[in-house]
Amino acid sequence: MPTVLRLPLRPGLAACLALAACALAAQGYPGTPADYLRQMDANGDGRVSEAEYVAYMSRGFRRMDANGDGVLEAAELPGGRGRPVTLREWQQDLRRQFHRLDRNHDGRLDARELAAPPG
Repeated sequence: MPTVLRLPLRPGLAACLALAACALAAQGYPGTPADYLRQMDANGDGRVSEAEYVAYMSRGFRRMDANGDGVLEAAELPGGRGRPVTLREWQQDLRRQFHRLDRNHDGRLDARELAAPPG
């Protein structure tokens, strides 16, 4: 079963992120921290930068944004309801999540940090 990151976010956005993660996992996306690391690590250095993390994690948003306007409206959200979420809001929450995961504060995530619950 794929690892799902639990995020202390605003309720509506947290639900959107969780649903997006489930949807990605169901489509055969990585299931272990090492797999996530390999997928997110665009430059192949064995660690994930904030930019790589945000880019990878924004894929779910872009898939759900059917009309491509940068806003997930109720009709585009799983279940067809909820407060609209902009790509900017989504990515701001991803950046906060990245910094909570970056336990050693070096600006990069390794597989262990990706597997750890956000603090």
